[in-house]
Amino acid sequence: MPSIEASKATSPRVALRSLDTLWFQVAGTVCNLACTHCFVSSSPTNRTHEFLSLEAILPYLEEAVILGVKELYFTGGEPFLNPEMETILERALRVGPTTVLTNGLLLDPERCRRLSRLAEKTDYSLDFRVSMDGYSPETNDPIRGEGTFERILRGVSNLVEAGLNPVITVTEVYEDNGSASGKERFFELLRDLGVAKPRLKVLPVFQIGAEAERSGAYEAWQRLRDSDTLDEGWSHLQCSSCRMVTDQGVWVCPILVNEPRGKMGQALADTLEPFALEHPACWTCHVYGVSCKT
Repeated sequence: MPSIEASKATSPRVALRSLDTLWFQVAGTVCNLACTHCFVSSSPTNRTHEFLSLEAILPYLEEAVILGVKELYFTGGEPFLNPEMETILERALRVGPTTVLTNGLLLDPERCRRLSRLAEKTDYSLDFRVSMDGYSPETNDPIRGEGTFERILRGVSNLVEAGLNPVITVTEVYEDNGSASGKERFFELLRDLGVAKPRLKVLPVFQIGAEAERSGAYEAWQRLRDSDTLDEGWSHLQCSSCRMVTDQGVWVCPILVNEPRGKMGQALADTLEPFALEHPACWTCHVYGVSCKT
């Protein structure tokens, strides 16, 4: 990961308008895959961040209610590696709409049926985002691992058969993924799986973590400066309305959990002050209008 060269004095600062979205790195950086573009370098052996237990999460859920959080997101690593994941979701759904970001490999039929029953008995929405990186094995598997394309499709099919309609998340690791023809290929793939109303989210890649090793790190010019300030005060950035909880505390956003300066405190109340947009990944968020939210 590239070091931060710019000082806080030369970087614009974004204020937290309201804490609308709370993220949990519920699986830490532990994953059953080692995708070559993963910005947090998740893998089966990466223990930079560990699992979050239900006991650790509950105080943050209580604080979230007090601070008016509107929605909850769970990510990793792979969330369903956490043995408490389904219990955690049940408790989260008492607080607000909940989304899980998953690679789909652990979505067997019985789990999907349990998740469907959980979704049916809550007043809040339970949503799933399944990650892919190509509409064929030839494009997906070099990034996510041999055989993963078919395994992802089985997970998606299991969700659909259980009555759940996932969002498919793809990155622009291939330029065609974000094109009109590329999007239509993904839509066709989903319709073939029985998805009546396909949902697709396309995200840029961040040149940190594994992606920096695969395609190169950020260039020196890819930084935000005070002169870049906008009339809306950077409110288009997700860090103006979200925070991320890991086993080590609270971080400014889901992207910077491996960046020490991204940590803002231990409790949510410790992290309500403005944040300096000094990391090059902040440049990607600004230029591409990135939001990890659905």
